[in-house]
Amino acid sequence: MNTYNDALTWIHGLLKFGIKPGLKRVEWLLQRTGNPEEKIKCVHIAGTNGKGSTVEYLRSIFNEAGYNVGTFTSPYLITFNERVSINKVPIKNQELLEYAKLVKPFVEELSETSLGSPTEFEVITVISMLYFADKQPDIVIYETGLGGLYDSTNVITPILSLISNIGYDHMGILGDTMEEIAFQKAGIIKKGVPVITSVEQIEALKVIEKKADTMNSESFFLGRDFSIHHMKSSDWGEEFVYTGLEKSNFSAEISMKGIHQVKNAGLALAAVEYLTEKGYYRIDAGKIKTGLFRANWAGRFEKVSSSPDIIIDGAHNHQGIQALRQTIENHYKDRKIYLLFAALHDKAYKNMMKELDNIIYEAYFTTFNFPRAASAEQLQAESPFQRSCSNSNWNEALEEIKKKLNSEDVLIITGSLYFISEIRKSFQNLE
Repeated sequence: MNTYNDALTWIHGLLKFGIKPGLKRVEWLLQRTGNPEEKIKCVHIAGTNGKGSTVEYLRSIFNEAGYNVGTFTSPYLITFNERVSINKVPIKNQELLEYAKLVKPFVEELSETSLGSPTEFEVITVISMLYFADKQPDIVIYETGLGGLYDSTNVITPILSLISNIGYDHMGILGDTMEEIAFQKAGIIKKGVPVITSVEQIEALKVIEKKADTMNSESFFLGRDFSIHHMKSSDWGEEFVYTGLEKSNFSAEISMKGIHQVKNAGLALAAVEYLTEKGYYRIDAGKIKTGLFRANWAGRFEKVSSSPDIIIDGAHNHQGIQALRQTIENHYKDRKIYLLFAALHDKAYKNMMKELDNIIYEAYFTTFNFPRAASAEQLQAESPFQRSCSNSNWNEALEEIKKKLNSEDVLIITGSLYFISEIRKSFQNLE
C-alpha cells in the first residue's frame, strides 16, 4: 500500500456488512491500536434523518466560539475523506494512507480469528478514532452509520448522546416497528450519560425513556424540556424561537431551509445549552446565533443553480420526503415544480413518490452508477405522476428538463443521497 488510491481501494474492498452484528471486531482493533477512543471528548448522535444537519449546526456553533471540532459523518457527498474532518476540513490523503497502513496488519490478523473480517465502516471508524486521538480537537461529534446499538461508533463513551428523530428506514436490519427501531437508536445511551432527543412519537419516546432510566441517564425531550416555535420562512431561510432547558426564550435564524431544519437546530441548541451549563464549554449567545446562521450542509435543500432554481435534496425515505414536500410548499408555493428522481431498489420509493404526487408538474425518472439503484423504467412503471418520462442516463434527463424550464420554474433532484452525490458534481462553482 503506497498511495492514497491504494488505501481507498483496500478500504472499499472490505466487507460492506459484517457476518456477525456487534462491536467485538471494532473493540478488538481499538485494543490493538492503543484504545484511541478513550482519548477523545465526544458527543454521539443517532437518528433516522437529521443527524448530518444537527452535526453541522453543532460544528458551526463550536467553530464560531473558537473551538476545534472533529466530525465523523456518513455517507460522503463530495470526497471520501470528508467523513473524517476537523473544522470541516477533511483528513489529508497522506494521513488517510498512513492510518490505513497502521491498521492493515491488525485487520489481516483479525480476519484470521473467529470474529472474521471487519467491515469498511468498522475500519474507517477505527481510523477516525486514531486520527482524532492524535489531533486532539476540543470536541468530536460522532454520527452513527446505521441504528445505534450495534453501530461501530457505539464503542465511545460520550459526554452527551443525541437522538434526532425516528422514522421507517433500514427495516430489514433495525426492525419493522417504531419501538424496534427506537430500541436500536436508544442503544447509544450509556450509563450516566445524558440524552437529548427531538423524537416526537410517543411509542418511540417511551422506549428512549425506559433505556435512559435503566442506564441512570438524565433525559431531555423536545416538547417537554425544551421547545421550538417556527415564526416564518423567507428567501434566506427560517426564523424561530427556542425555549431552552432553563425555560428562557432565544430568537434565532437559520439559512438551511425547512421546518425540519428548525427541529435539527433546536436539538443542537439544547445540546449546546446543556454542555455550557455543565461547564464543558463557554459559548456566548452572539456566537450561537452566528454559528446557527452560517451552518451549511451540502445536499440538504441545496440550491445549485438559480433562475430557474435547481434544488438537490438527499431525502431517501418517507420521512425525509415528507420534510422535503413541506419545504417546497413553504418556499415555492404556486411555482411549477419539475422532479428528477432516482432511488435504491430496496427503499420505499413508491411511498416517497406518492408523497410528492400532488405538487409535481412533471417527473423524470433516471438511475445512477450504484449496485442497488432501481432502474428508471422500474420507477416510472410504479409512478403515481400523470406526466412522467424516463431516461437511464441522468445527464441526458437533466438536460431534457432544463430545456423545458422557464426562469420561474423549479427543478427538485432527490431520492437518494448517493444519487445527489453523483449529480452534484455536474454543477460547477460548488465548493
